[in-house]
Amino acid sequence: MSATAASLNPMKILHTSDWHIGRTFHGHSTLPNLKIVLAALVEVVRVNGVDAVVVSGDIFDSASPAAENYEVLTEALGDLRAAGATVVLTSGNHDSATRLGFQSGFAGFAGIHVITRHDQQLSPVTLVDEHGPVHFYGIPFLEPSLVRHHYPEATLRTHTDTLSFVMGRIRADIAARGGRSVVLSHCFAVGGQAGTTLPTIAGTEATDVERDITSGGLDFVPASVFDGPDYVALGHIHGQSTLTNRVRYSGAPLHYSFSEAGKPRGGWLVDLDENGLGEVLWVDLPIPRALTVLHGTLDELLADTTTGDNWISAVLTDQVRPMDAMRRLQARFPFCVTLEHRPEFDGSSAPSTYTERVRAKSDHEIVAGFLEYVRNGAGPNDLEQRLIAEVITAQRTAESGA
Repeated sequence: MSATAASLNPMKILHTSDWHIGRTFHGHSTLPNLKIVLAALVEVVRVNGVDAVVVSGDIFDSASPAAENYEVLTEALGDLRAAGATVVLTSGNHDSATRLGFQSGFAGFAGIHVITRHDQQLSPVTLVDEHGPVHFYGIPFLEPSLVRHHYPEATLRTHTDTLSFVMGRIRADIAARGGRSVVLSHCFAVGGQAGTTLPTIAGTEATDVERDITSGGLDFVPASVFDGPDYVALGHIHGQSTLTNRVRYSGAPLHYSFSEAGKPRGGWLVDLDENGLGEVLWVDLPIPRALTVLHGTLDELLADTTTGDNWISAVLTDQVRPMDAMRRLQARFPFCVTLEHRPEFDGSSAPSTYTERVRAKSDHEIVAGFLEYVRNGAGPNDLEQRLIAEVITAQRTAESGA
């Protein structure tokens, strides 16, 4: 595959990933917010004169996207092309490689290059500027157990094995072709060397929406596997992260989980000059609806000054779960989508064993004490006291044979 672009400046590349088109957020569609962000992405391309946009996997959230999700993708890709950028995207572990890659050959003629097959690794998309060629190598998500039979000469048990093998082939191809190079890959990469104990790099921790990439072996790949290319555009981790100056995650364009709250949304604007990697800048994208986690009693949360436009996750600390808590919270915060009851209770002064708690107590006191214990300090109310008395009386009557 090849394309040509002329520029008097360093080649500008916008690195993004993990669009997850079609994902819901606690039952709510994210498509309206994603359209806002993708429109902003197009504006970044237009304002900065971006030559190429790379999208490193998980284009869709499902292997069977709905028709409207294809429409969102089609519109976004068309707008990026109209803004002047060539687009290179790969499939991730959420995508169906077959569905995403359907008619990719035709799309390539329009400057939209969709790389989903294992055998495309040595057919880079090549753009040319005044400094020469830049080769874009797309590595789709490669499950070792599904691709190893294509390469009997290699031992491909883990993701590290598989990507090490593929990167070896790519490095040889780069050496033969010459010029600058960019690699796209969708994986869980961390710092360190292959074969060593790998530290966790701040920012690369998976959240609760990234499906583990574990089938076939380890779920991480050392960043050193990607030695060689001028820039490596990674996808899978939803937070912005820099493993090395030339190996980075852009993260997802939207927040898809409360565990991502506070993480910036955006992409990396990468310059490739005549010597290779130049300046790399972070470009923020808008956050159409911010995420907020509120802790406190129901009364405290209802009085909180947080804007009602935010997505809200409420953690109630009342000793007893309030009645109609979610209804009351949603009246104050229309986008309150999760509720957890987590009472605050200091049990340091309570007896340490159940035997100590029930010694020399009546049946009424034992039941009341049990309720107080499991409710973190809140005993039975008046109605429950009457029910307890009735049950104990009935049991004693049955035991006496009356």
